[in-house]
Amino acid sequence: MMNLNLTFLGQMLTFIIFVLFTMRYVWPPIMKAIQERQEKIADGLTAAEQGRLALAESEQKAEKTLNEAKNQAGYIIENANKRAHLLVDEAKDKAHQEGERILNQSKAEIDKEMQKAKLVLKSQVASIALLGAEKILRSHINEAEHAALIEKLITEI
Repeated sequence: MMNLNLTFLGQMLTFIIFVLFTMRYVWPPIMKAIQERQEKIADGLTAAEQGRLALAESEQKAEKTLNEAKNQAGYIIENANKRAHLLVDEAKDKAHQEGERILNQSKAEIDKEMQKAKLVLKSQVASIALLGAEKILRSHINEAEHAALIEKLITEI
């Protein structure tokens, strides 16, 4: 039995040496690695929380900026519509003025043409009157011929 006790004692001594060796050389690096990993995880969680807060803040800023942009766009569109209405009104006024100017110019041209036509007509009437007077003077005047010539002259005029 001694062998068993000695074996048991040898195994126990080996185990104690193994535990001491493990506690002295293996366990500290493992604990250090575990502690570093815990710190990295804690830092990661802190960074994630900060990132979440930064994201929420960025979303608020983006929403505020978007609302400001929408308001500014609405203001620009409103001003553009006002400007468009003003331009349309100005164009209508200019078109009306141009129409008035063209109408007045056309009336003036019509008046000129009427004056020219009246002058031509007066000239033709005078020529006809002269022709009629010439015919009257050349022929001997008798009351019937005189009335016929005047009637003919009136119809020609």
